[in-house]
Amino acid sequence: MDKELRVLIHAPRGRDAAVVQSVLDQQKIATHVCAREDELLAALLEGAGAVILTEEALPQLLSDDRLLAWLRDQPPWSDFPFVVLATKREGRRPEKDFRSLHSLGNLVLLERPLNAETLASAAESAVRARRRQYAAREHLDELKRTRSELERLNRELEDRILTRTKELSSANDRLMKEINERERAQAALTQVQKMEAIGRLTGGIAHDFNNLLHVVNMNLELVSLYAKEEKVKPVVDRAKSAARRGARLTNQLLSFARSQSLMPKLTRVNQLINGMKDLLEISVGSGIEVDFDLCEEDATVVLDPSQLEMAILNLAVNSRDAMPEGGKLKITTGTRFLDEDRDLPEGDYVLLSVTDTGGGIPANILAKVFDPFFTTKPVGRGTGLGLSQVYGFARQSGGVARIRSVEGSGTTVEMFFPEADAEADEEIVVRQQPAVPALAGSCHILVVEDEPDVRRVIVECLSLIGYKVTEAANGGEALAHLSAIKPDLLVVDYAMPDMTGAEVISEARKMIGDVPVILATGYADMAAVERLAGRPRILRKPFDIAQLGDAVSSVLEAAREKVEVAP
Repeated sequence: MDKELRVLIHAPRGRDAAVVQSVLDQQKIATHVCAREDELLAALLEGAGAVILTEEALPQLLSDDRLLAWLRDQPPWSDFPFVVLATKREGRRPEKDFRSLHSLGNLVLLERPLNAETLASAAESAVRARRRQYAAREHLDELKRTRSELERLNRELEDRILTRTKELSSANDRLMKEINERERAQAALTQVQKMEAIGRLTGGIAHDFNNLLHVVNMNLELVSLYAKEEKVKPVVDRAKSAARRGARLTNQLLSFARSQSLMPKLTRVNQLINGMKDLLEISVGSGIEVDFDLCEEDATVVLDPSQLEMAILNLAVNSRDAMPEGGKLKITTGTRFLDEDRDLPEGDYVLLSVTDTGGGIPANILAKVFDPFFTTKPVGRGTGLGLSQVYGFARQSGGVARIRSVEGSGTTVEMFFPEADAEADEEIVVRQQPAVPALAGSCHILVVEDEPDVRRVIVECLSLIGYKVTEAANGGEALAHLSAIKPDLLVVDYAMPDMTGAEVISEARKMIGDVPVILATGYADMAAVERLAGRPRILRKPFDIAQLGDAVSSVLEAAREKVEVAP
């Protein structure tokens, strides 16, 4: 007998206990009769699904503080059910008796006399409720194990980054000794090459961790879909929040290794800055006070948010270097209407400024600071690319970057971007499961991903939505499949060992024609992608089930409309 599902019976007077046990035995419900209060308390500690007791037994039972302490100390998933067989009364029970009954918490009150069906039904309902509580316990235990694994992965990543940082620091010291005697231009070029090496190394580590976060994030979504208990949702939400923070960190690391076109989208500047407060404070160090003066408006723009983060981080690091003895860094946002500006057309703009209290810039070189490779730092300390990247990003995003400085009084860098209509943002729809397109069952998708866990979770999610899915572990396997089938859509990873995703797309189109494609990646050389495969739909890792479903649905719908309008 499973002790956790048995029904304990405590009816010390007469034949009540025997009668109740007989009724439940006929319904194949496991029971255990407890003649005394001590026996009942001991059986509860061993495990039970419910308790059936008579009202006459309550005063003696509740006089023992051990039962009330056991009820009070139940774990969060538990709400133990009691069925009380009450004596039929005329009128309302005394307040004292009412409080005694309800001190049990999860209570079903059955007035005697009652028939066998009513008693059996109440016992079955109580056991079913307890069974659901045990299921919630199992889900919570599983989520705890998931969270422990994520913490372990975070520690491993930190250890790997620390080791790599030490190695790079040692290599950097040797490099500085070698280039110290070279001319300034050669020093700048060497520094650029070093940054590219760091980017490749950091990008490789972050790419692997990004895949792990992707698996964790999508499996958490599957847990939230499969688990129906409300108590599971906040645990999943906390774990997903930690995964999102990890994803934001890996995206910032990956930006060092990307060679790609800008990917503009509707961005709320204040929200973006709030999301990188910790990173900014860590980057400038404890000796510098960081102040955020963000406007009340939405401050919405259309640009590449990852590149805006890098621009802000570049400016913050420049300000830190300008304040070696400490100081104050202030980041300000606001909105402006410009009607007479030499660089920008008339209209509404979002202003983002970074101000420091450093030594300032001499007037005779202020006009040169946005020039590529221009720097006032000592040889080997800077590439002269930070401010030029900020200026180029602002211009490419339809805005402008400007600098104001007085020697001895600090520096302010301002970036203006055209303000976007906040109402154009897509409505965020909270749903328990992804929408299932009407034609999903008739669509065949080929998923090409070299990481087994990532591939498995993408395949499972697409199958959950309703698509027919074939999977391939690399480019060669994908092309072998294409010789036998013609899928409606390819979902392809970019960074794979034998062929890149762009090469797979190019070869696939040679074999089966202009097939719709989604490039699912956290790390892609966009120039190479566009050269080989045009401009496929990009789905950034880590993504959730809804984003995956929406991307697949929109690409398939666009392909269908293209076929319908073709002559």
